[in-house]
Amino acid sequence: MFSWFERRINPYPDGPPPQPPAGFFPFLWAASAGVRGLIVAMTLLTATIGVFEALLFSMLGSVVDWLSQTPASQLWAQQKGHLLLLAGILLASPLLVTVQSLCKFQGLQGNFPMRLRWNFHRHLLGQSMRFYQDEFAGRVSAKVMQTALAVRDTMMIVGDIMVFITIYFVTMVAVVGGFDLALMTPFLGWLAGYVLALKIFIPRLSRAASAQADARSLMTGRITDAYTNIATVKLFSQGEREAGFARAAMQDFMRTVYRQMRLASSFEIVNHTLSMLLIACTAGAALWRWSEGEVSIGAVAAATAMALRLNGISHWIMWEMSNLFEHIGTVQDGISTLSTPVRVTDRADASALQVTRGEIRFEQVSFSYGGDKNVIDQLDLTIRPGEKIGLVGRSGAGKSTLVNLLLRFDDVGAGRILIDGQDIARVSQDSLRSQVGMVTQDTSLLHRSVRDNLCYGRPEASDAEMIAAARRAEAHEFILGLGDPAGRRGYEAHVGERGVKLSGGQRQRIAIARVMLKNAPILLLDEATSALDSEVEAAIQGSLYQLMEGKTVVAIAHRLSTIAAMDRLIVLDQGRIVEQGDHASLLAQGGLYARLWAHQSGGFLAEGAE
Repeated sequence: MFSWFERRINPYPDGPPPQPPAGFFPFLWAASAGVRGLIVAMTLLTATIGVFEALLFSMLGSVVDWLSQTPASQLWAQQKGHLLLLAGILLASPLLVTVQSLCKFQGLQGNFPMRLRWNFHRHLLGQSMRFYQDEFAGRVSAKVMQTALAVRDTMMIVGDIMVFITIYFVTMVAVVGGFDLALMTPFLGWLAGYVLALKIFIPRLSRAASAQADARSLMTGRITDAYTNIATVKLFSQGEREAGFARAAMQDFMRTVYRQMRLASSFEIVNHTLSMLLIACTAGAALWRWSEGEVSIGAVAAATAMALRLNGISHWIMWEMSNLFEHIGTVQDGISTLSTPVRVTDRADASALQVTRGEIRFEQVSFSYGGDKNVIDQLDLTIRPGEKIGLVGRSGAGKSTLVNLLLRFDDVGAGRILIDGQDIARVSQDSLRSQVGMVTQDTSLLHRSVRDNLCYGRPEASDAEMIAAARRAEAHEFILGLGDPAGRRGYEAHVGERGVKLSGGQRQRIAIARVMLKNAPILLLDEATSALDSEVEAAIQGSLYQLMEGKTVVAIAHRLSTIAAMDRLIVLDQGRIVEQGDHASLLAQGGLYARLWAHQSGGFLAEGAE
């Protein structure tokens, strides 16, 4: 029975995740896709339970009247039908609660937020690189987790608790009115005062909750940022500074907490005052109407019991309403991140890139990061199949931007980029990047096994192929000596977050082996050997040349000696090609490349060279 309800919702739906809307109610509606039927079922069952519970007070009044009017020996004979009806209601209520609980807890409580996390996570994985450059990783992950729970709790409170309260109160007032219309007055007066209190406090609680959610995600982001960059923190002895940085965010968060708790305390005081007035007025009115012979003893007992019950419920309502608007604030805070449109998207008719030759063409390509000045300005460049070119230029000349555009981390502002005649804007991003291998200067590894990292670009690779790639990258020997606290050794050892357990050179060799194993027809090298010492670099240089055979290669290096042997060097300045040719011809020209070469210091390009 439990598993049947647990299977009503698929927490991991297939198909592309939808773009979350930016509006609050459209966001909730979109988030409820796939679970609406179960929410409606739970809500209807909750409403029925509310009616049943309110009717029990009516039954209570009837029982008191039967006891006051019927001799004990005649109770069963005279009230048999009513007693059987009361027994039926009492027996039916557990059945309703059972089904409602199964819908709520087995169906929705776990599956609903997991479904949202799955969709949010897949949506964010499709965000552009620029999105992640503008956000804390910890802040993004916190919003994925918090928003999923807040959406669930918001809809649960509205669909379960608030419906129960509404139906319960309406039925209760109807029952009291059935005894005597005058007894409705205290309940309606309490409702007017309570609604007024909600109108005063709830908007303030909502704003406080929204501010608290934003402060919480900022606090989480700062703490996570320190952990992610723990090596830098320790290197510069800035533990106290990071603690202070986090403390400032914690203090901002606590200010929102104090504001929220002040509002909660004020609401509690008002709520309790209203409840005491309700009990006093209801009991007084019931006794007055009984003294005039207008209502029975049972009506006095039922009306007073309802007022006492409403006193308890009102405190529950207050906290649930406070929680509701805290969740609403969290959802609103999450929407700002989760509904950010994806900058780089695949066309609906995007095809898979087919690389048969490896020719790359940039045709009148321009690009800017939002400013007035183009980083790449009307650039034309053709890289022949199998050609190996080096990109040269001062920092900011546009080298890395050109590579990012080729990988389609950003879309060009004007012009187009073609690979074997196929516009990369018209092919899927995954198929494009599957045909490109890249080794960067800042190598980041996943906190998984060495095997997982090596086979990341080619999961189906055999152990023999993986080890062969590691040997070619001069990585096999040190990998065999690796271990982790869990006792895993060699290729099964985990490398730590971002590969922190390895040296820079070890990470770089694993990255090179990973690209060797992927064996893509287009190869991008961005300071691929910068983290290696001279001996290791010389040892794997031959392997890199083997890797480059038959591939189209684009290499970036500040150390010009590492790319001097390329087929052609492209010299960039302010987003334009100012020189091109081989090393010897460019030196002979005596232009920018020759000046950069002359300014080499210890084999590296001086960033400020003019």
